[in-house]
Amino acid sequence: MVVLLAFSFFLGGASRQHELRLALVELAALPLLVAAAAACINPAFIARHTLALALIGLLAALPLIQLAPLPPQIWTGLPGRDQAALALQLADITPGWLPLTLTPDRTWRSFLALLPPIAIFLAALTIRREFRLRLIHLTLALTMLAALLGVAQLGAGERLYPWATTSAGSVVGFFANRNHMATLCLMALPFAAVLGARVLRHDGRPGHSMLWLSILFIGLMVVALGIIRSRAGVILLVPTFGASILAAWVASGRGRPKPLLLALLGGGAVAALLVVVFALGPILARFDTSGAPEGRFENWPTVMEAANTYLPLGSGLGSFDAIYRSVEPLERLDATHFNQAHNEYLESWLETGWLGAGLLIVFILWYSRRTWQAWTARPGTDRDLQRAASIAIGVVVLHSAADYPLRTLTIATLFALYCGYLELAARSDNELSAAAPGSTRRTSRSRP
Repeated sequence: MVVLLAFSFFLGGASRQHELRLALVELAALPLLVAAAAACINPAFIARHTLALALIGLLAALPLIQLAPLPPQIWTGLPGRDQAALALQLADITPGWLPLTLTPDRTWRSFLALLPPIAIFLAALTIRREFRLRLIHLTLALTMLAALLGVAQLGAGERLYPWATTSAGSVVGFFANRNHMATLCLMALPFAAVLGARVLRHDGRPGHSMLWLSILFIGLMVVALGIIRSRAGVILLVPTFGASILAAWVASGRGRPKPLLLALLGGGAVAALLVVVFALGPILARFDTSGAPEGRFENWPTVMEAANTYLPLGSGLGSFDAIYRSVEPLERLDATHFNQAHNEYLESWLETGWLGAGLLIVFILWYSRRTWQAWTARPGTDRDLQRAASIAIGVVVLHSAADYPLRTLTIATLFALYCGYLELAARSDNELSAAAPGSTRRTSRSRP
């Protein structure tokens, strides 16, 4: 898992034009996927996690269903295929068996991109309790490293940017997009908060150093968000920070807030004040369009119209770019490249139709149920991580309404890891001490 997480951070920060690096992440996921899948073949395990495993299975099956060849009588009758059928007719080519998707190569890539998240999700359900905490420490350390790289990028020209598609001058860390770097920082906040606050449940003072480290980390993340100047990051900071403080209060044992817990809140507030004093002007400039329309909002009606054309089955995963180019109004043509819908739900509606919408509904039901279980449980390290995971997942869910964070393997892998942690809310405290329900003692001691 450590290797896959490291690969996803360093090589998975872009969503296009870097197939070799992305392929390395996918290859790194294969050993973990095999090992985790083997550990999950257990009747007690399957019974405990039926809904989550079914959701993962359906998600993996979706691109494969779209790649299944169909006879010409069925394929040519699908909505939105009339232009493709006409092109074959004009070329004097007899239609043969073709898949549902209009871009089979990109749909296959979409399937391969699912391998790292699926592997990390299944592995998160089978690892030991102490290793769960170590993985969070690793993700926080990698997030800090990405933030430090972002600061160094401010005055380094193009030398420190890992992706050719990045605009020089943006703070992106290991990503190609500043918005995804902001998502990474936001996802780290709740974990830093609960790891610091959990030491307040104990009377001993040696653990208080972790609280001060958490305060420092949260302050640096808030400052980093001000430097990144992502509009979505700035907007989501307040609800994310508020939910993180609430999770920290629960992790501290509930009751009357302790002075050190208030210091956690104060650290974030001081960092936010510094951002306001020194970076408010540049941040506000990001929200000032001077009357110019926002491109993504202007293009969404066109995407929605195209999506309705391909209902009920969609045009195929990864087909957005090709489909949008075919329907883009002439008056919208300019030097920019609208390669994604900047709305994960709208893009999925176009590419997967009712099947994708059904999966989204199942995911919302799963997320709501597990979040309720995590937040109503008593304080404990595992429960603290589950509550933090619910907040981090919520950050991605909200940000996906105006961007495409899950199209990068870094965010997708972290999202899957936190989904695995949240799924553990289905287990009792005794079950959480083992690798998986029904596992033997020897299995629980095996290396992840």
